[in-house]
Amino acid sequence: MKIAVDEEKCCGAGQCVLLAPEVFDQRDDDGVVILLDEQPPENLYGPVREAADVCPAAAIGVSEGA
Repeated sequence: MKIAVDEEKCCGAGQCVLLAPEVFDQRDDDGVVILLDEQPPENLYGPVREAADVCPAAAIGVSEGA
C-alpha cells in the first residue's frame, strides 16, 4: 500500500488523524493533513482505507500493491 495526500484539497476535518494517527497528522496552523508514513505496515491498512473513504474532501489516495 502506498498513500498520497493532496494538501490543496484537504479541508482539515481531521477524520484521518482520528482513524490512523500513526499515519496522519495535521498542521497546527491550518489543520491541513501531514502524511507521516506513505507506506504503512499491513496492520494499518484497514484504518487507512477507512480514512480515505470518509475524507470529506477526497484528499487521500490509496494505491494497493505498491
